[in-house]
Amino acid sequence: MRVVIAEDTALLREGLAGLLSDSGHEVVARVADGATLLAAVAEHEPDLAVVDVRMPPDYADEGLVAAVEIRRRHPGTGVLVLSQHVETRHSLELLTGGGGFGYLLKDRVLDVDDFLEAAERVARGGSALDPAVVRALVTPPARHDPLAELTAREREVLGLMAEGRSNASIARRLWLTEKTVETHVRAILSKLDLQATGDDNRRVLAVLTFLRATG
Repeated sequence: MRVVIAEDTALLREGLAGLLSDSGHEVVARVADGATLLAAVAEHEPDLAVVDVRMPPDYADEGLVAAVEIRRRHPGTGVLVLSQHVETRHSLELLTGGGGFGYLLKDRVLDVDDFLEAAERVARGGSALDPAVVRALVTPPARHDPLAELTAREREVLGLMAEGRSNASIARRLWLTEKTVETHVRAILSKLDLQATGDDNRRVLAVLTFLRATG
């Protein structure tokens, strides 16, 4: 099995490559962003692409967008999506495409045998869906939640924004770098689809959205 791995965290990327290589599979490319992933798949035509949902530049859903493109352009390549949390955006589109497809939460990688079996099944054209993903896709939301697509960390950051904290203050509170907090804030604003117009302050609008949803 020939594999392309797309994961922006170097440690996890190398760990996945090691697991697959030790099992006799060939890792033909290791990349850290969606654009490079698409180029690598076009070049190598692998049996499987292992794709992280969130990658540079915005850490939103770049991996899922790239996965949709792989399914469209390269139906012979199986796509195994890995995510820290369940992301429903684009998931139905991926499920209904041709070829093998899998969606697992990252903690499933800790069960090495199950992960490898899932990867091999997807590469052969089968499917591998985490039970949490299935539940999210088949259970309709009780009501519209504007915060539904935020990760737990993004909700935490938004909650601190609602307290009036600056990015520097949030970084100190959560033991993060200020750059990481800025990345989370950009993702929050993007997911809440807040477009700045005139004097509108998107940060204030995000806080108002949070307060309405949690009040």
